[in-house]
Amino acid sequence: MTDSTPSTAEDLAERVRAGELRFHELEDHTDADTATAARRLLVEEQSDASLDVVGDYRFPAERADPNIENMVGAVQVPMGVAGPVRIRGGRLDGERYLPLATTEGALLASVNRGCSVLNDAGGANARILKSGMTRAPVFRVADVVEAEALVEWVRDNRDALREAAEETTNHGELLDVTPYVVGNSVHLRFRYDTKDAMGMNMVTIATRAACELVEDETDASLVALSGNLCTDKKPAAINAVEGRGRSVTADVTIPREVVEDRLHTTPEAVAELNTRKNLIGSAKAASLGFNAHVANVVAAMFLATGQDEAQVVEGANAITTAEVQDGDLYVSVSIASLEVGTVGGGTKLPTQAEGLDVLGVRGGGDPAGSNADALAEAIAVGSLAGELSLLSALASRHLSSAHAELGR
Repeated sequence: MTDSTPSTAEDLAERVRAGELRFHELEDHTDADTATAARRLLVEEQSDASLDVVGDYRFPAERADPNIENMVGAVQVPMGVAGPVRIRGGRLDGERYLPLATTEGALLASVNRGCSVLNDAGGANARILKSGMTRAPVFRVADVVEAEALVEWVRDNRDALREAAEETTNHGELLDVTPYVVGNSVHLRFRYDTKDAMGMNMVTIATRAACELVEDETDASLVALSGNLCTDKKPAAINAVEGRGRSVTADVTIPREVVEDRLHTTPEAVAELNTRKNLIGSAKAASLGFNAHVANVVAAMFLATGQDEAQVVEGANAITTAEVQDGDLYVSVSIASLEVGTVGGGTKLPTQAEGLDVLGVRGGGDPAGSNADALAEAIAVGSLAGELSLLSALASRHLSSAHAELGR
């Protein structure tokens, strides 16, 4: 509900200074753009900073209402494209430009070089091997006897849990529930098919309904709707092993002459480097990501397509392999927990929606889930291109010269 007399940004800022309004209440008295401008005035006054560029955004502020609070403007991250690259996916087939938003010089050039080499090899394969978004509440029980009883109840009542969870959503499907017991704590890891949505809100609401059933029918008490066994936005071995979101792999076999002519190295050198760097080095460091820089491509494509950028933590949970096969170079990237969607969240923002349009995957797919699968395949192929280019630059000792030329 807005005031009957339209207020200017200056009027609203003055009312906040006078204590008549709170910072977060401005939208209740005006449109979103005016509220944003009023906040910007107050922040400039308090910080002595100029936010002229931050305030020069090109979409109605109300479009961002579901995505942010206390908006003062928008940060513009440069976006470029790599490719086009030939993708031979289960859901995405053909040549596509890959949209990447980043501030890291040389990244686009590196990925673009990798895409060119993938094309010379006939394109890259990509497949979704597992899919399911998780939420894992934690319950308190009296002792291990009650823990066992809860585990047995869950195993005997999967249909009832599924019915309770799926009543909250028109699209989500409960796939399974896996119990984990630690003393008198019981974690239940719910896994859902969320179709074309990334699905965190969907699975949280659905799991809440299932938890109510658990509390009604057992002696367990819900402590938290998320007990960190999900695991969301944190490095976790369970995601590397069991997967979360989409588990996707991309691979390619590159003829020896292409490696030598285009990448200025050999299949043997790339394979040895990958073993000593990505496998042995990562193992010695106890890393959960056995790769060179998959996070770079995941982050850049997340920003360009409206994904939850914090979930790059899980998206970097990838293993890169390289080996010599009949004299040629085989390279693969397997990302265990790539959490992406093409509906909801940041995908509805105008610039991010255009990023999805570049790939041809905006909105819900037919069949449901196919657009999000296609996006995951594109990110995997982009990551493969990035890994191939960086490993080759290291093998040929060209990394520092490329950054000196492009990254400064």
